[in-house]
Amino acid sequence: MRHILSIVVINNAGVLGRVVGLFSRRGYNIDSLSVGTSEDQRYARITVSVQGDDQVVAQIQKQVAKLVDVQDVFELKPECAIFRELCLVKVEATAAARPDIFNVASVFRANIIDVSTKTITMELNGDLDKTNAFIELMKPYGILEIVRTGLAAIARGAEKAKI
Repeated sequence: MRHILSIVVINNAGVLGRVVGLFSRRGYNIDSLSVGTSEDQRYARITVSVQGDDQVVAQIQKQVAKLVDVQDVFELKPECAIFRELCLVKVEATAAARPDIFNVASVFRANIIDVSTKTITMELNGDLDKTNAFIELMKPYGILEIVRTGLAAIARGAEKAKI
């Protein structure tokens, strides 16, 4: 089962390494990781996607919370949060395939960000299901490269991290 953790840390050098190191030392695999400063530049937010049962995730949360620079750690449940990912997809694009590729991109609201004589590169923003569906539809054209940012996530409504 996939779980999304939001970890607020003091924005110090090495803090990301300590958080990720905890995961690797304990044998937890990180599916997705994204990091950025928060609304207060003194803090950063780490969004981590991990696989595991509820007990494993609760243990991860307790261990992460013990780290010195960690201010808050909580799980973002799908029904109470918004998840987004940025994905760049480069596909082969023959002259005959271009109109179809443009149509699929339009349906998914993907932006065409580069066109060459042999390729099209698109930018897609959305949840994992949208991104995965788009990638599946692009496979027949010949995917040359995919770059994904990892999840960015935020709680819905008035709930917010403790900073």
